[in-house]
Amino acid sequence: MQRWKIGGLRGTVLFCLLSMLLAWIVAMPLWLGPGLGHPSFTWIALAMMITPSIAAVVVAALEGTLGRFFADVGMWPVHRPWRFITAMLLGILIPVFLIIQAVFVGSWIGVFPGDLQNFTILKTVSGEAGVGRYLVDQGGLILVAGLVNLLPALGEEVGWRGWLWPRLQPLGQLPAILISGVVWGLWHAPLILLGYNYPLADGPWGVMSMCGMCIVVGAFFAWLRSFSQSVWPAAFAHAIFNASAGLVSLFMVMGTMLDTQKTSILGWSGWILPAALITVMLFARVFREQEKPEVSTVRSVRS
Repeated sequence: MQRWKIGGLRGTVLFCLLSMLLAWIVAMPLWLGPGLGHPSFTWIALAMMITPSIAAVVVAALEGTLGRFFADVGMWPVHRPWRFITAMLLGILIPVFLIIQAVFVGSWIGVFPGDLQNFTILKTVSGEAGVGRYLVDQGGLILVAGLVNLLPALGEEVGWRGWLWPRLQPLGQLPAILISGVVWGLWHAPLILLGYNYPLADGPWGVMSMCGMCIVVGAFFAWLRSFSQSVWPAAFAHAIFNASAGLVSLFMVMGTMLDTQKTSILGWSGWILPAALITVMLFARVFREQEKPEVSTVRSVRS
């Protein structure tokens, strides 16, 4: 069978369009039914997470590169074990940092209803066990939830950071971050337009906010991909990020409601500190794809 000549830009565009089309197809029962209240919402959302991987496989098959798909998207082999292990550990710490810092920055500038003096909710849910024990237990639960959610998160990350991120490298670091983030954000549109993540948003403003969040968070996931030359740390970080989202509620004033367009990591106040860190990382050029080590078969000649 003759290969389709869709490599380069056309292949990248096809991947993006196919990912979004599949996401809309999977999410259509929500639009034809009760929206986010659909009884199968969780399963539909999980099915959506696989669509970027499906799109990547389809485009790779059309390009005739399916035989090296696992290597191209960074699933296998592991090239630098110590970097891989370090990135997996950072895949736990970075998402939690991104979520928690938004609480403190948002409280400092006055848009997040933080209770950072009394920690009333945190103390209430901790009970007799105490805050320290409660937070340790929560950390364990987040780690377990991250491991459970690793495969669904991999369904997204094989597409976004595994397949798309390396394809955008020739455009430069900043364009790659912006484009991959916007694509990732727009892919969420079938859920966001129904009120997911941004229940107070008016129309497309929620999608725009999601694009902003995906640019910021996606940059750190992309760095994990480049640093480790593997998609697994990015997928693990994605899973931990999803599992840690509820931490925000522990630091709120009891009885208040969040406008997620402004607060938490979903809103603009949560992007300030990460954006500053990303700027430093851009100047340090840490987002570049690392060259894969190659084993030379030519022996050196001693003179």
